[in-house]
Amino acid sequence: MKLAFIGLGAMGYPIAGHLAQHHETLVWNRTFDKALAHAKEFGSKAVDLSEVAQAEILFTCLPTSLEVDEMARRLSPYLRPGTLWVDHTSGEPELARKTAQTLREKGVSYLDACLSGGVAGAVQAKATVMAGGSPEDFARARPVMEVYAAKIVHVGPLGSGHAVKAINNALLAVNLWVLSEGMAALVKQGVEARLALEVINASSGRSNVSENLFGQRVLSRHFTNTFALGLLAKDLGICAKVLEAAGTPAPMLRQVREFFEVARREVGNTEVDHTAVAQLIERWSGVEIK
Repeated sequence: MKLAFIGLGAMGYPIAGHLAQHHETLVWNRTFDKALAHAKEFGSKAVDLSEVAQAEILFTCLPTSLEVDEMARRLSPYLRPGTLWVDHTSGEPELARKTAQTLREKGVSYLDACLSGGVAGAVQAKATVMAGGSPEDFARARPVMEVYAAKIVHVGPLGSGHAVKAINNALLAVNLWVLSEGMAALVKQGVEARLALEVINASSGRSNVSENLFGQRVLSRHFTNTFALGLLAKDLGICAKVLEAAGTPAPMLRQVREFFEVARREVGNTEVDHTAVAQLIERWSGVEIK
């Protein structure tokens, strides 16, 4: 099977690498040197943008749905009927549906298939995929996605993958914010952060943030930027649109979006990791969590 992958970022680079080890894989990246490096490392083929339209299944993993929509329009003259477009971008449900309509006019199917599991999950071929689209398109894409994903779920119609990812990342944000608040209060009162975290992780307040991220990033002071604070803030903006479309009460999720907008401005945007939000709580609290 001939595949193509557009967008060799932190997640896309290793995922395209897994694909290249099983299928003929064409790669393109805005910084083309990265595509050339990928071809050298994994045996993929770096090609001009127009050439990716030769693929049976075309993958995208871009910063936002705006870039995906722009890419669909740029590729429109070259796309062939019967192609399946699998979008791994963490994007917006409504814009994804518009992109899908543009592609449908060219005879191209579209699946919004957001990723979770972080860079480590992508590297280890243990990513989680939440996909929205037709059952037929999902069934066609699933055997290929099994190359790099350990959990693949068809969550609903077109746009559902983006919606579930936005809510998932909002829950990540809530856990990260409240744990930072709680840990700052404990340290301020003389509690050793590592001991407090040890207890929390054996108790009902534990989460992925407490079990993995907080110790590795905050307590260690190694805020390795694998998922930018600005990108999490972006996802919270998408979450707000999902909530607005649903019309359901969500005071907590709406408030955490405002917190992260403040953090994005005060701590950093794309140049810092999302866990650096704890530094804002530390600044407000007058204490370092350690």
